[in-house]
Amino acid sequence: MNTLKAEKRDMATKAKKLRREGYVTGVVFGKKLPESIPVKIAVKDAEQFLKKGGKGTQLMLDVDGESMDVLLKEVDYNSMKHQIMEMDFQALVSDEKVHSVAEIVLHNHEMVISGVLQQQMEEISYRAYPADLVEKVEIDVSTLKVGDSIKVKDLDIAKNDKIDLLTDPESTIVTVTEVHNSVPEEETTEETSEEA
Repeated sequence: MNTLKAEKRDMATKAKKLRREGYVTGVVFGKKLPESIPVKIAVKDAEQFLKKGGKGTQLMLDVDGESMDVLLKEVDYNSMKHQIMEMDFQALVSDEKVHSVAEIVLHNHEMVISGVLQQQMEEISYRAYPADLVEKVEIDVSTLKVGDSIKVKDLDIAKNDKIDLLTDPESTIVTVTEVHNSVPEEETTEETSEEA
């Protein structure tokens, strides 16, 4: 399991100032904690971690030397500044189900040549005990042809009785549609009017 280092944050210091100093702010919350713990994480550590995991990843959070089994619940990202702003964690308790998401990862899409592959969902929402958490759902799409689709109910996560699925099992994750090469009419009329 991945470990991420964090320090307890002094709330007297504004988040903006911490971000300028190279930190990502965050909070750890959970039923068994007397109160939420505000934390700060070095930007380079946060970026390194997010290359391997994302929302729904279970990890050990080392807060000032104390290890906590947590789930990454939220990542707030400023796309304009390409900057991670905030990371929120839920402290896990072995006998308590938590709400999480599993990222959908498609493999071999370059092998789908008979049509256009369309991914309609990025993640699956569910509840489970910490021991049964699923970070990623990997799907091999190499055998899909035009007209084929994969629904949530077709996946192992939907058949796992230790997982309470929150996403509709009938939801479509991926489909293969026909390639349409027709040119939109607007473009052709514009061209002729320019020539005239």
